[in-house]
Amino acid sequence: MKNKLRRTLAIGTTLLCVSFSAQAAEFINILTGGTSGVYYPLGVSLSQIYGKVLPGSKTSVQATKASAENLNLLQAGRGEVAFTLGDSLSDAWKGKEEAGFKAPLNKLRTLSALYPNYIHFVAAADSGIKSLADIKGKRISVGAPKSGTELNVRAILKAAGLSYTDFSRVEYLSYAESVELMKNRQLDVTLLSSGLGVAALRDLATSQKIVFLPIPADIVAKIDDPAFQAGTIPAKTYEGQDTDVATIAIQNYLVTHSGVSNDTAYAMTKSMYDNLDQMIAAHAAAKAIKKENAAKHPPAPLHPGAEKYYREVGLLK
Repeated sequence: MKNKLRRTLAIGTTLLCVSFSAQAAEFINILTGGTSGVYYPLGVSLSQIYGKVLPGSKTSVQATKASAENLNLLQAGRGEVAFTLGDSLSDAWKGKEEAGFKAPLNKLRTLSALYPNYIHFVAAADSGIKSLADIKGKRISVGAPKSGTELNVRAILKAAGLSYTDFSRVEYLSYAESVELMKNRQLDVTLLSSGLGVAALRDLATSQKIVFLPIPADIVAKIDDPAFQAGTIPAKTYEGQDTDVATIAIQNYLVTHSGVSNDTAYAMTKSMYDNLDQMIAAHAAAKAIKKENAAKHPPAPLHPGAEKYYREVGLLK
């Protein structure tokens, strides 16, 4: 009788453990940016992809102030995957306080290089602004405070011999908010650091005439950060933009933290590359995501799970 009771208890305990295991879900919170940017639709696409390849997971997409906030949230364990600019990732890994990182964020791990951001410096056509030399004394929006965009603005203005004190008004706004003020003639110029074809700027270009301000190569050369490279916004990317625009390109990255398991990081990395067509359908900027560039010179170490995938496909030895 006692043996039968023990067997019954053992079976019951086993079933309870199996039931608990089946119910225990892995949470994957994807940190993106503003809903009118590129990070957000790509994050939504990733959540759908992860939902298929990690059936036991519960995915969510969080709109944020982008790079700096995302990296701090990852370090605190308040997200599992995040989008970020390469210069912000480098600053976070080093613990650059003026960039918003009080100490090195040593839990960060890289999953993949993504697509380049392009600096879109735009002005209202009726403002009389045609170049960086014309923006002094004007009203400008520089992005959310300590966001990747705002840090980009600081670096570019410094290279151009300008600072925030040179403007009549400085606003720290999201892409969508900046565009609304441009539409209402409350701003003269704004800067967006984003993939090509960003929705907020497409909206602005279709509602009023704007000009794209070129960033000359000599300005790019003065920025002491290898993440900043000369780039070009191709003609016809936006309505009314009839010529190529010289600008700056900065690589984006997909990152995670060391607390994410190797198996999960492997699955997240592999599934993205297995479903790039779905990412491209979410936003055309994903066309620039190339597997051959994924593991090159990451500003923070690769996650072992991502590294396993890149070894499997012959990108790492």
